[in-house]
Amino acid sequence: MKRLLKHLALALGYGALGVIVVGVLGYLRYLQGRPDLKPWHTARLDHEFRVGDRSAAVRFDQYLEQEERLFAELELEVNRRTPPQDQERWNRFWPGSDADPSRNDTHWNRTFVLTPAAPRGGVLLLHGLSDGPYSLRALGQRLHAAGYLVIGLRLPGHGTAPVGLTRATMEDFAAATRLAARHLRERLGPRLPMHFVGYSNGGALAVEYALARLEGEDLPAVDGLVLISPAIGVSPAAALAPVVRAVSRLPGLEKAAWTDIGPEYDPYKYNSFPVNAGDQVYRLTRRIQERLDRLDRGGGVSNLPPTLAFQSVVDATIVPTAIVDRLFRRLTPGPHELVLFDIRRTAIATSLMVSRPEQFTQRLLADPLAPYSVRLLTTEGPDSDQVRVLFRAAGRTNIAATAEDRRWPRGTMSLSHVALPIPPGDPVYGDGSGAEPGRVHLGDLALHGENGLLLVSPGILLRLRYNPFYSFLEQRVMEFVSAVGGDGGTERAPQSSGDRNTQEGR
Repeated sequence: MKRLLKHLALALGYGALGVIVVGVLGYLRYLQGRPDLKPWHTARLDHEFRVGDRSAAVRFDQYLEQEERLFAELELEVNRRTPPQDQERWNRFWPGSDADPSRNDTHWNRTFVLTPAAPRGGVLLLHGLSDGPYSLRALGQRLHAAGYLVIGLRLPGHGTAPVGLTRATMEDFAAATRLAARHLRERLGPRLPMHFVGYSNGGALAVEYALARLEGEDLPAVDGLVLISPAIGVSPAAALAPVVRAVSRLPGLEKAAWTDIGPEYDPYKYNSFPVNAGDQVYRLTRRIQERLDRLDRGGGVSNLPPTLAFQSVVDATIVPTAIVDRLFRRLTPGPHELVLFDIRRTAIATSLMVSRPEQFTQRLLADPLAPYSVRLLTTEGPDSDQVRVLFRAAGRTNIAATAEDRRWPRGTMSLSHVALPIPPGDPVYGDGSGAEPGRVHLGDLALHGENGLLLVSPGILLRLRYNPFYSFLEQRVMEFVSAVGGDGGTERAPQSSGDRNTQEGR
């Protein structure tokens, strides 16, 4: 019997080893079958801001000077080394192409500052992971038109080439945010209000900053937080990133460092995504939860600045429920509000959906103990395209319904993670109404054909790139910053010599 068990154990051991070997060989074959790495995946950009470097900027004007050197380096190390086979109209790294971001009067991948004649307040814009300041450009211009001094910060690793995100860290993002916030406060003086608008990873950075100040870090106060699709919770699979990154350091396995390797046709967002980027946003969400745990001693977290958050009820990038379960429900009652964009329910679409997001929205609308208000932009009912807004005030159970002079767009099931901050008239990601001749337009691609024909997945082409209800979002943001910060007065804030950008940025 013992001999039989021994043989059985050996057989199982060899079988397990065989499975591992086959798995490793399959993984290696998968890596070799992926697209080749290009200069924008492999170049060294040594002038990027890194908080641990001796030469790293310690003031915002130095940050801008370092950014100047970085983009000069990008031109030499990446753009001018574009291989002949990649010198195409839709390659952002081929100078003069339809996707070349430097062709515009303003280079929206770089930090921009919009300065009004007499600021009534200030706003720091923090963009999402793998994109750049362009994603919040429209909102920044609207705030500037209303009299706010606006800084659209380019976070480290962004706006240049995907390789930048292979080395950038959460600490770099947080340090750059603090540099910009201190500078904005200096420009505004002590009296005028200061707000943060954070999109995706930028939303997480805004929350981390506010929590750090509550824990005693010497930081300028923030009067209000606007969070758009904030990355408060991401997939737990991101915790495996350090292991995968270690594998990628082995000779011949460099491609393992990339979750996605794609053609770079988008002028303002990387299509290639390194493993390190997912690791950094995961670490950031962990830091937020650790700070919340320390601040919440059983009675909730108090004194967080008034917070307005926007979230689609379906989101393939972050966990939509995390904004509620990991943040809003942990706050003490205050002027906080969550705005949700629902799905359009039709008989055929509902039967094909993977999940039912109405469980999430019904729970929020029915929760009388929630210390925040909820607005839900939805439709009148099944198979209806008439939009209405449901509102539940904090601590209340009654729901007010308001009919909107809006229709749900035909053929649109839901919003997406990338859609919320983009207006329909956006020239790159919009519905086509603002498209410019000779420039890349990605918002309404409709390419029909056979599976496997294109280098990009059908999912990318199906994803909504703009917000058909952007005017609703913009109006709510303007109401919020005005109510939270007040008019702020008309005295002109002192101007730093470090600001070389004008109302149109760089």
